[in-house]
Amino acid sequence: MDIRKLQRAIVDGLEDVKAQHITVLNTEHLSALFERVIIASGTSNRQTKALAASVRDSVKSRGMPVLATEGEDNGEWIIVDCGAAVVHIMQPNIRDYYHLEEIWGGKPVRMKVGEVKAGLVKASEPEPARKAAARTAARSAAKSTPMPATARPAAKKPATRKAPVKPASVSRPAAGQATAAKAAPARKAAPRKAAAGKTPVRKTPERKTTARKTARAR
Repeated sequence: MDIRKLQRAIVDGLEDVKAQHITVLNTEHLSALFERVIIASGTSNRQTKALAASVRDSVKSRGMPVLATEGEDNGEWIIVDCGAAVVHIMQPNIRDYYHLEEIWGGKPVRMKVGEVKAGLVKASEPEPARKAAARTAARSAAKSTPMPATARPAAKKPATRKAPVKPASVSRPAAGQATAAKAAPARKAAPRKAAAGKTPVRKTPERKTTARKTARAR
C-alpha cells in the first residue's frame, strides 16, 4: 500500500465535510503499527460523525481497507483505523485537553490542505459558492482562449494634431522702402536748425510805414 495515496484519501474525506485544523504526522520512527497519525477537528457531534463516515467512504472508494471505527456513540472523539494510518477526529475542547501533537508530532508531513482544483467545486459547498467557482472558471477559460481576428476590435489610430492655419500673407515693403518710410516722419518732425554762426534776420516794417506816408501825402 502506498502511504501517500492513503493519506491523500483520508485528507480528501476530511475536507469534503469541512474539517478544521487538519494535521498529518509521520510516526514511522515511533511505532511499527502505523506510519501516519492524522488529527482533525469537528465543531459538533454531528460533524465528527459525518467526518468519520466521509473518511471511510473516501478510503474504500480507492480500494483501500478500513479496519475499525471507535467512538461514534459519543461523537466527541472518533478514531478511524485505516491500517497504516490512524485518524483522530476530535472536538476542539477534547483536542486541546489531550493534545496528541505532543505525543506524535515529531515529524509533521507537508500536504496541500484545502486546495480545490480550478473549475471543480465540491458537492458540500452551497449553491452561491458553486456559481462563483463557475464564473471564475469561465473567466480563466476566456482569458486563455485567443480571440479570433474578426472579433478583435480595430486598433485606435493615434490622434493627429492639425497644423495651425497661417493668416493670409500680407505684402511687406522692401527693406529700402521700409527704411525710407520710417525715416520720413523723423525728417518732418525734426526742427530746423539755424546755421552755425548766423543769426536769423527779421524783416522790419519800415518800408510799409514809408509807403503808407507817401500815399497819404499824395
